[in-house]
Amino acid sequence: MTIEGVDFEAIEAWMDRSSLGSGPLSEVESLAGGTQNILVRFVRSGEQFVLRRPPLHLREASNNVLRREARLLAALNDTDVRAPRLRLADTEAEVLGVVSYLMDSVHGLNVSGGLPETWGHDPNARHRMGMSAVEQLAVLARQDHVALGLGDYGKPEGFLERQVERWTKELESYNSLEGYPGPEIPGLSEVSAWLSANIPPVSQVGIMHGDFHLANLLFSTTEPELSGIVDWEMSTIGDPLVDLGWLLATWPGEGAITVGPAMAFNHLEGFASPAELIAHYAKHANLSVEFVDFYTVLACFKLGIILEGTNARAFAGRADRGVGDLLHAITVALFTKALTYLD
Repeated sequence: MTIEGVDFEAIEAWMDRSSLGSGPLSEVESLAGGTQNILVRFVRSGEQFVLRRPPLHLREASNNVLRREARLLAALNDTDVRAPRLRLADTEAEVLGVVSYLMDSVHGLNVSGGLPETWGHDPNARHRMGMSAVEQLAVLARQDHVALGLGDYGKPEGFLERQVERWTKELESYNSLEGYPGPEIPGLSEVSAWLSANIPPVSQVGIMHGDFHLANLLFSTTEPELSGIVDWEMSTIGDPLVDLGWLLATWPGEGAITVGPAMAFNHLEGFASPAELIAHYAKHANLSVEFVDFYTVLACFKLGIILEGTNARAFAGRADRGVGDLLHAITVALFTKALTYLD
């Protein structure tokens, strides 16, 4: 199999130098993942690996994002966080000409594409999905990032205070894209003002995944247990409760937005309610959830602006117009949901 941007002979030689299996690569397949990176799964010496490298058309930060991801995964290798185990990292871009890394393949199912036949029909199992997800989120929150060598992985001081300005500037930067008419997001100014006026005290400084939602979670095919958290490119050191807010903003069931991936579950019952997810997280993370509404609104705000970026690029001909329309609709739905918390 030929995959543009992946030199399999170079991959084999790299693995040989590290005594990671032997012989040819087999069962090679390209994986559907995020729009930013290339993922390839293959087997060598009976072990299943996944290669992750930046997209063919590099952005300014592409290599550094992969470099940071590899560092984070290496730090988590010997913890009980269910992240893919890092096996090799080429942080100097010597193998493929870009930063890349190899990790173990996580045996699990991305349920955003549909629940498995084995347990997806059971409302109790759907409820357990949420409980398992927040349990693992709590495990992540309990990690000592300094002891793991991640003391300089982020800038936690003033993290919450920076968010509105940081992402407002990101949104404004889209205006430089030719053809983009500017953001048409009802509630943008109200949500921005509310967030700026309601910044809570930081609950705890710790590792943040940064994009914790169903599309980045893998569940076992035999039971509703979280088997892996993937796509760590937005990870940093900050307030772990941001991840809980992200999950609440995107979770199916009660109060779910009605467009985007969660739509596939709108006809199903049994998903844990936001109140149940919050209580379960508080129990396992041993953190106060007094200000959880702030984190949910922040997640709606931040994720909505990120998705609007693809809509802006679609106007400029740099992304599919249909995808841009869908992501803009999700952005509007997220801000609509955020407005329900302001009172």
